[in-house]
Amino acid sequence: MSPGPIQASCPACGAPVTFKTGSSIVVVCEFCHSVVARGDRALEDLGKVAEIIQTGSPLQVGLRGVYQRVPFELTGRAQLGHEAGGVWDEWYAAFSDGRWGWLAEAQGRFYMTFQEDLPEQALIPTFDALELGQPVAAIRSSVPLMVAEKGEASAIAAEGEIPYKLIPGESHYYADLSGPQGVFATLDYSESPPLIFVGREVQFSELGFPPTVVAPEREARRVSALQLSCPQCGGPLELRAPDRTERVTCPNCGSLLDVNQGRLEFLKALEPPRVQPVIPIGATGELFGAQFVMIGFVQRSMEYEGIRYYWEEYLLYNTQVGFRWLVRSDDNWSFVETVPPGEVVEKRSYPPKKGDTAIYRGERYKLYQDTVARVELVLGEFYWKVEAGELVRATDYIHPPRMLSKEVSAFTPSDAPETEATEWQPKKKRQRRKVQRAVETGEINWSLGTYVKPKDVERAFNISGLPRPSKIGWNQPFPHKAIYKYWLWLLLATLAVSIIIFATSSPRLVLEQDYQINPGANENNPQAIFIEGINLEPRKNIRMVFSSNVNNSWVGVAGGLINEATDEAQPFSTDVEYYYGVEDGESWSEGSKESDVYLSAVEGGTYMLQLEVAGDKLQQSSTLHVRVEQGVPRLLHLFVALLIISIIPIIVAIYQFSFEKRRWEDSDYSPFSS
Repeated sequence: MSPGPIQASCPACGAPVTFKTGSSIVVVCEFCHSVVARGDRALEDLGKVAEIIQTGSPLQVGLRGVYQRVPFELTGRAQLGHEAGGVWDEWYAAFSDGRWGWLAEAQGRFYMTFQEDLPEQALIPTFDALELGQPVAAIRSSVPLMVAEKGEASAIAAEGEIPYKLIPGESHYYADLSGPQGVFATLDYSESPPLIFVGREVQFSELGFPPTVVAPEREARRVSALQLSCPQCGGPLELRAPDRTERVTCPNCGSLLDVNQGRLEFLKALEPPRVQPVIPIGATGELFGAQFVMIGFVQRSMEYEGIRYYWEEYLLYNTQVGFRWLVRSDDNWSFVETVPPGEVVEKRSYPPKKGDTAIYRGERYKLYQDTVARVELVLGEFYWKVEAGELVRATDYIHPPRMLSKEVSAFTPSDAPETEATEWQPKKKRQRRKVQRAVETGEINWSLGTYVKPKDVERAFNISGLPRPSKIGWNQPFPHKAIYKYWLWLLLATLAVSIIIFATSSPRLVLEQDYQINPGANENNPQAIFIEGINLEPRKNIRMVFSSNVNNSWVGVAGGLINEATDEAQPFSTDVEYYYGVEDGESWSEGSKESDVYLSAVEGGTYMLQLEVAGDKLQQSSTLHVRVEQGVPRLLHLFVALLIISIIPIIVAIYQFSFEKRRWEDSDYSPFSS
């Protein structure tokens, strides 16, 4: 900071001008709007600038704030014009530590940047060599930055003190870069090599301005509509976002009008609209916690396999949060807000193919569509100079209920061939490059759409009768997905109960005894065994285990468990067989010397076990070991329980497969296609 102001006379009108900041280069005369630069010996008149366009900014020259604990003062402002229309403010902040900060304000967003020196041996691409989406890693190696916009800016108006030699009307090329976590940078090609400004997007609350910055009367002026008359038909119209609007259509004669500081200029007459918005212009509604007014309506289209498909976009405005969109496609709705391009990591190929993805905040989105979108119809007011026929390259990725969309808009020189300027060829890499060589400037915009049910739109805007969807929306969530959560909880609960049962159960041994088997016992002459006095408890299952010392033979056991009081019996049968040998030099075996039988729980009481035993090739030493237990847990019961609770989720999963297949039927990148 300079120890004191420097006063002089304006070389154009003689009025006093003051350089309050020692490191400022020019000052704008408050009386004649001349840009006065100080040189080694005398002041220099660089020309006159226009008066500041009232953009509704809450900032003003002389305002003091604190950013990252360092005080600063706004000493000046330049208003820069974009070649596609629109104006943004660039404020200059003199920090108490001697630095200059560039505070850009556009569409209600703020970006604080500081000039940085080029890294040693850094190779910054020339402006012509830059491509949208191209990574520029030489600026900050730790933070990847990508080219989000290429443009040409013109100095339109200015006020106060400015830290560089601003020449009125002079134009220069620039490139805006975007990175993760709000990192933002600008390459200024007014010099060679280009100047580099690096910082981040900031919230207004981070700038430490006094709470009285946005005065009530100022805020009231910003939010109130502006009543005007159409220059073509004289009919009344109102601007609902007068500080942001660039284009508006007259509701009386349908003329497309250009907006300049609240003054309307006739551009051309539009054909009567073929469709009308289902949400009236001027309607207010609350969505996602904010109150919006619907100020603009756009119908767009795309061509797919020779057929043109149409959808509608409704521009919403809120003075605090800015602009949002409601998009209606096949009667499905999405609430759309912009996201910084640097926050998205796109993993795609050229030409695009199935499996290409984009990642945003840890979520992976699948490529659904890559096409050219054309504006068919405009109604209302808009924050850019929109008109019918405008084209953008549109790429959509889905992760229901969200959809991530990229739009690449291109501005071409007036003498460029129309086919090169307007046609994109996404399926042929060579032609795509040919188009891009004809494009001098352009920008990438990313947006995030969240699915909204038609009934929620009706409730928000107090309307009724919206058509219900006839097709699955691209980002429409599967309505029964919650059942999988409950299914998982049931699975875990069932497994937990089963583990507890298996861990705490202690089967009761009822009987264990060996019986000699007659070698002559066979199927025609089985050996009978009777075991009496077996005491069984109620409500407990029964497991009977039979084992025998068979070798290359078998023993069959058939019989019944008989209640001695009622003579009711539970029949059963099982085989114990074991064979082994050597074949082609390799040993083999099959079967087991043990077999078990489970019986359901019986009434408590005394039972008799009746067995009929038969075998083949039995020896004199053949025995039958019998073991009876009660209260034995079974894995089969667990499997049956899991199957029962899984029946409905399995049916839902089959339905979801059909649902997803129908979702992707209009996409060239369907995971269900070969």
